[in-house]
Amino acid sequence: MDIDRSILDVFSSACAKFSERPAFTCLGQTLTIGDIDRLSARFASYLQHHTDLEPGDRIAVQLPNVLQYPVVVFGALRAGLVVVNTNPLYTHRELKHQLNDSGAKALVVLANIADTASQVVAETGVKQVIVSEIADLHSPLKRVLINSVAKYIKKMVPDFSFANQVNFRDAMSMGGNQPHEDVQRSPDDIAVLQYTGGTTGVAKGAMLTNRNLVANMEQVREALGDSMKEGEEFYVAPLPLYHIYAFTIHCMCLFSSGNHSLLIPNPRDIPAFVKTLKGLRFTGFAGLNTLFNGLMRNPEFAELDFSKLHTTCSGGMALTRDTAKRWEEMTGCVVTEGYGMTETSPVVSFNPADAVQLGTVGVPVPGTEAKVVDENDNDLPNNSPGELCVRGPQVMKGYWQRPEATAETIDSEGWLRTGDMAVIQDDGYIKIVDRKKDMIIVSGFNVYPNEIEDVVSAHEKVAEAAAIGVPNEKSGEQVKLFVVKADASLTEEEVIAYCRENMTAYKVPKNIEFREDLPKTNVGKILRRELRDEELKKMETAVSA
Repeated sequence: MDIDRSILDVFSSACAKFSERPAFTCLGQTLTIGDIDRLSARFASYLQHHTDLEPGDRIAVQLPNVLQYPVVVFGALRAGLVVVNTNPLYTHRELKHQLNDSGAKALVVLANIADTASQVVAETGVKQVIVSEIADLHSPLKRVLINSVAKYIKKMVPDFSFANQVNFRDAMSMGGNQPHEDVQRSPDDIAVLQYTGGTTGVAKGAMLTNRNLVANMEQVREALGDSMKEGEEFYVAPLPLYHIYAFTIHCMCLFSSGNHSLLIPNPRDIPAFVKTLKGLRFTGFAGLNTLFNGLMRNPEFAELDFSKLHTTCSGGMALTRDTAKRWEEMTGCVVTEGYGMTETSPVVSFNPADAVQLGTVGVPVPGTEAKVVDENDNDLPNNSPGELCVRGPQVMKGYWQRPEATAETIDSEGWLRTGDMAVIQDDGYIKIVDRKKDMIIVSGFNVYPNEIEDVVSAHEKVAEAAAIGVPNEKSGEQVKLFVVKADASLTEEEVIAYCRENMTAYKVPKNIEFREDLPKTNVGKILRRELRDEELKKMETAVSA
């Protein structure tokens, strides 16, 4: 396993070996690996000759699954920049925090969502904004048609304005006038800042180096073995590429091996998603539990051609036994579940396709060590629950400009505390049994109670707030919020509306319960555990009744 390479080394090798192979398809348009090479070179040239960006500077990329994403990311990396993957669903507050915390000097954003950025960019250090429309890399006729329909018929493009704006197509045109120069970065240089709440608190940038990402690419490819053949795979890509799970699978593993990804810009539109898959003979599918369930509820999904499907990867949230069983019955393909974190680039463990153990997250990928420890950091024997700790070349460099948070998470010997409680079986398979922290996982996205409580507590009519996760069949978990009123006139509708203004949709509480007070420790810390226990008792009572 050669991990002493940069992403640029991997990219150049793939371009030389697989130039004619299709790389990404979206909305009927396909770009080959050679196309990605040529177009990313143009974007790199624009960055080098028409902006003030220098190697090591950060560029925020706020794009859904469209063809521009790999072009922009590889172009930025070729110019020596650090990519800051940015969720298109962010609210003003979330986006402003990430842009300022990362020190991003440029932003690439899709026109459909640019109104949010336009309201906060002036309060950040961003000096250049590049705006793209959804079909900018399609053929001229299709580009005009798709972009016009999106803007004028479907009204998908809101009004926005940036003082420092350039259109993506203009940038690409300018970049084509001068040659670029690939900037070589060392394996230990940061390639991507991937934001996460970590195990607690406000969103932090996980510093993922070239070595981290190349190592995890090699680890995943080795774990998949013969099920990922060079130049023969066609994977469905419904999960957002700005999420590290999809980024590693599609932009690293599949691209480096000359394989093809079908980008799905809006997987929430299940009927359109299924329609896109009709007539296609895909070989792989990287998804998560809620997505599998959504697809299987669509009657037309079962009619698709699954004759070539041999790999279904599940991550991001727990895979339920029922979902795994129904997927295998419907598609003929076993679901292989894995485990990972943003801080581990992300894959830590994976179920081998020929030895899947449902209810586990598999065995550590090659080159990865795992152990469980008690509250005093003592190593525990097999089959004993404790906090899962991992060590390997995919473990992040640390949190961006947060040495204390880094030291709390990674010890002097390189062991990363995951914050998850787990059991390591005698056969080496890992079973996640609980979360040590209070993190809530909604459809594979991490939601942190501290953030929700901080936002809600800023409301003038709120005295106190506590957020917990409660089980939900559709999303795995959903947020329930307990509120103590500061003003008796406060309503549930007001709280939810306030949350929607300040938080991404998956973080917005689905249930609000008003209380006179909240359970606390003797020093005043709110006991979320008591609230969760109460909810579980209610559920158990309801089931037994």
